[in-house]
Amino acid sequence: MPAVEVITKEGRTTREVPLPEEVNVHLLWEVVKWQLAKRRAGTASTKTRGEVSYSGKKIWPQKGLGRARHGDRGAPIFVKGGVVFGPKPRDYGYTLPKKVRKKGLAMALADRAREGKLLVVEAFEGVQGRTKEFLAWAKGQGLDGRERVLLVTADELVARAARNLPWVTVLAPEGVNVYDILRHERLVMDEAAFGLALARAGVGGEA
Repeated sequence: MPAVEVITKEGRTTREVPLPEEVNVHLLWEVVKWQLAKRRAGTASTKTRGEVSYSGKKIWPQKGLGRARHGDRGAPIFVKGGVVFGPKPRDYGYTLPKKVRKKGLAMALADRAREGKLLVVEAFEGVQGRTKEFLAWAKGQGLDGRERVLLVTADELVARAARNLPWVTVLAPEGVNVYDILRHERLVMDEAAFGLALARAGVGGEA
């Protein structure tokens, strides 16, 4: 059972959390692929020969001129003509089973906990909305900007203090996801956010 490091007013401690012991890399890949597919804009669009701005009139007679037979100028063979089987606006999203999504989030949290990169904070002591206050707190916890940090908190003062730092990404607890966890080296969460993430992952509660 992975042990999670917790920072309390008394100091640092560890807490065992019923997260998965093993991490299925392929399952994480499936969840990340599903997330990125949902984010795709799908706005690429081309015009068919029926949509280009050309007259539909036959450009020259069918016979008698020694030229190849053609219809209108918008045919795909001509420059600026229509496109054959070109892209049209579409939705790239698809359905991924809820059980897989839950397992993916649980495994992402377990992976960070196993590497000692998951930090749960009871309270951000001394952080009242100013960046220098958060920097002082982070330095005390060994966060010096050499690693990218995902900060998950609902505390507006803490979020405001950290959002200007280029090595910190601030996320609301409701938005915690596998892709953002995996693309950051460190994960810092307050207790409320951690509890919500566990519930969404199907650990110790229902999402």
